Amino acid sequence: MFDFDGAVLLPIDMQKAIDLPGRPRRGNPALDANGLKLLALWREKGLPIVHVQHASVEPESWFRPGHEGYALRPGFEPREGEALVVKSVNSAFIGTDLDLRLRRLRAKRVVCFGWAADMCVSTTIRTGANMGWEMVMVADACDCSDLPDALGGGIIPAEEIFRAHVATLAADFCRVVRVGEVN
Repeated sequence: MFDFDGAVLLPIDMQKAIDLPGRPRRGNPALDANGLKLLALWREKGLPIVHVQHASVEPESWFRPGHEGYALRPGFEPREGEALVVKSVNSAFIGTDLDLRLRRLRAKRVVCFGWAADMCVSTTIRTGANMGWEMVMVADACDCSDLPDALGGGIIPAEEIFRAHVATLAADFCRVVRVGEVN
């Protein structure tokens, strides 16, 4: 049974950029449905949610303010009383007040989902764990995309990237669960 005591939900970078034309293929078509289930559960239980939005400083980024991809996806916008942390690097802890917000909420564990499992979700979980937070990854509410293989050429499928990152996170940085285990 999942322990909700002190659990803060952290939806990470659920922004429109991930599906804009020209983006690489994604690996988890259930990302939105599973993420919305988590949000509904947290709201039903009256538990804290701290949304994270990436505001890239790179002029060509699809996640930069002013680009259509910067906006949060429908259904993933903060509601009244829900916090929003805006970051400009991969970790939601760096250059933000996330740690302070969690302390003020008397958080015990940080439950993460979102985009991308191999980048901002992973970096946030690793940083949080190194800072002493009990981190939880809801794996089937995370996603990533195909990437070029920098060593061998070709493309590494999103599913392979995802499995490797979940394995390394589970080995040293967080507890990995599925949406069905969080109820």
